Amino acid sequence: MKTKGFYRRNLPHIKTFSGAYFVTFRVKGDLFLPARARSITLRHCLFENQMRIDLFAVVIMPNHVHMIFESLEDDDGEPYALAVIMKGIKGTSARNINRFLGRAGTLWMPESFDRILRRGEFEKKLNYIRANPVDAGLCSRPEEYKWLWENAQARVPALHRSSLDNQR
Repeated sequence: MKTKGFYRRNLPHIKTFSGAYFVTFRVKGDLFLPARARSITLRHCLFENQMRIDLFAVVIMPNHVHMIFESLEDDDGEPYALAVIMKGIKGTSARNINRFLGRAGTLWMPESFDRILRRGEFEKKLNYIRANPVDAGLCSRPEEYKWLWENAQARVPALHRSSLDNQR
């Protein structure tokens, strides 16, 4: 595993890391994302897939997003920084959602919750993402939820492969 320090806002964040992340980010205040805004957000998460990240799963809920991904390497062979990845997703989706909603200002909370997944956590977080819309009463089965995406063909990091071998 490669790591290159930390940066801090209100919460500490890892700058550069090679491994799987579980990231959650929320809308600011009491905003709720209507269906089209969730589609816009999903589109921007998927846009980053294979550009800066290897996306394993994402769910866009009415007021937050959960993602599991691994950072890809830039032209210098270094993993893209988490701040760069999140700015790409949150910044462009916020602009497009604000345009759609006819509003201005901050859409997403400036902080994201990010966690490096340790051995044995990948499957647990993947199941959490799958269950989130069901638990929230938005659908009865994960596959019914339009804003849940999972890449069954993704290369799962070696640290987490053994726990998923029986599922795939």
